[in-house]
Amino acid sequence: MIQSPVWRSPITASDRVLAEIQQAIVAGEIPAGSKISEPELARRFAVSRAPLREALARLERCHLIERTPNAGARVVTLSTAGLRSLYEIREELEGLACRLAAEHMADDEIADMRRLLDQHLQEQRVREGESYYQEAGDLDFHYRIIFGSKNQYLINILCDELYYLMRMYRVQLGMNGPRVSRAFDEHKAIIQAIANRDGELADLLMRRHIAASRRHIEIQLQQMGK
Repeated sequence: MIQSPVWRSPITASDRVLAEIQQAIVAGEIPAGSKISEPELARRFAVSRAPLREALARLERCHLIERTPNAGARVVTLSTAGLRSLYEIREELEGLACRLAAEHMADDEIADMRRLLDQHLQEQRVREGESYYQEAGDLDFHYRIIFGSKNQYLINILCDELYYLMRMYRVQLGMNGPRVSRAFDEHKAIIQAIANRDGELADLLMRRHIAASRRHIEIQLQQMGK
């Protein structure tokens, strides 16, 4: 059974600290490449070592931290090579998600997606082309499309295993300037193709959209020498 795309509140201490550290890493409050200090994180997030270690293990599984023998754990580094590897997978799998969504999304789900885009456009920074930031989970256009595929394996890969690493690139180096208007228009075209039940076109449009986003982020990373 496919779970609905509802952003669930943390339940356990490990869940809570996982969500808080995820957000801090994605937003850059815990910098990319920085060394993980368990005592410091335990103090900062007011948690004991056992749930913290469980949360760190889960962060490693979703690729936000990496361990090196004899060097401990660090937050993943954002790089051009890492971006390319991640977005190659993202382009293929989200294209597939769009194709499946065109087959399986109900009409009311598509209507909800249109309302979501209208909600995004109400934000001043989107209207004025300043930036296009989407909250995680149910308010994220891409997240909703992936759930619309109704394929649990695809959802597990994109919404659990890779989601926060993708968000890390998107949030820290994502859409701003002229890319904002184009990205918003691309979102509208994708949902229109899904509404028309044209999975082939929806797949193509999503692939182009993600490729354009990758090029935009790549330029910023190269300017930073990464």
